[in-house]
Amino acid sequence: MMDERKKWLLKTIIEDYVETAEPVGSKVLTRRHKLDISPATVRNDMADLEEMGYLEKTHTSSGRVPSDKGYRAYIDNLIVLEPLSKEIKDYIVGFLSGAMLEAKSLIEHAAAVLSEQSNYISLVLTPRYGSSSLQQIKILQIEPGRALVVVVLSEGIVKDRVVRIPNIISDQQLVELAAAIERGLQGIRLDDITLVTVTAAVDGSTIPEPLLNQVLYEAYVSIKQAGHLDMYLQGVHKLLDYPEFHNIEKAQRFLTTLHKEHVVAAYLDEWRAQEAGNYQDTIAVNFSEESGNEGKQTDDRPAFMVRIGQEIDLDGMDDCSFITTTYRIGGELSGQICLIGPRRMPYTRTISQINFVNRALTDQMKARVGYCETDEREQK
Repeated sequence: MMDERKKWLLKTIIEDYVETAEPVGSKVLTRRHKLDISPATVRNDMADLEEMGYLEKTHTSSGRVPSDKGYRAYIDNLIVLEPLSKEIKDYIVGFLSGAMLEAKSLIEHAAAVLSEQSNYISLVLTPRYGSSSLQQIKILQIEPGRALVVVVLSEGIVKDRVVRIPNIISDQQLVELAAAIERGLQGIRLDDITLVTVTAAVDGSTIPEPLLNQVLYEAYVSIKQAGHLDMYLQGVHKLLDYPEFHNIEKAQRFLTTLHKEHVVAAYLDEWRAQEAGNYQDTIAVNFSEESGNEGKQTDDRPAFMVRIGQEIDLDGMDDCSFITTTYRIGGELSGQICLIGPRRMPYTRTISQINFVNRALTDQMKARVGYCETDEREQK
């Protein structure tokens, strides 16, 4: 059990180590913070924290560094978030406002600005759109034998895919097929759409069956793929600037795993599912004066999940921390934003950064989905 002095000492050691990347010794700590207790007392308290598993020694005569357990205690109980300046907030909002209307562009902008502001790797996962419904589908011939299938979902999400089609099918036939599919499937959830329902939507078409079946199959695959999880990654090179990753073997293991995007995306998606509605192991922080609601979750303040070092079940990630949070698209759909950095991360600032990008992204999504819905109503 830590008393208040040991809690303060752990917090201070972690924040000093984050800043300097050097093990923290009792003499330096006493001098730097002008403590009114002796270095011997500080050394005894540090020894106690080490015995409790919150600190570690890199070698016998060194100062101490935080352990995974120490970082966990800091994040769960000791951290006070650093408010972002108005200039930074305005910059983030302006950067996101510059994205094109579709959600893909907005998500890419969110990943870029978060990596830029934090100087870490940012990763944004789209929602799984299986519960979305089909709003529009267009099949546009690019050249004989190739077409672009554009799928628009109910939240205004746009997905496109280049497909092969029969050389002899006409532009007008493609337009008619897309219109029939759209009429027949509009409002149906993607999870409920099958090849049978796509085929039934164009019942009565005069297009020869072999030609028709090839186009319908490609349209079906495009619709189903529109519901898949996508991942946007920014700033991969940034982590290599930190001393934790100067070891070539360690850096190679980390990069090998990170470039297996399907593995990382699946891990985060599974983690989100496991932790849905239960963020207790990751955040119990004070939001400082920025929120005016210390230690409590509010409707506009998303919960955070933080995993540190050995808590991350991915090869090569044992010197990393993951900070993730959830953004919303409309009322039901949600995706993930993740920051990947070293364990020695300024959590007070990075959590504030990911929180604000999340909030700004959610607001932009809400505004753009509303715009798309209004536009659809006006067209009808």
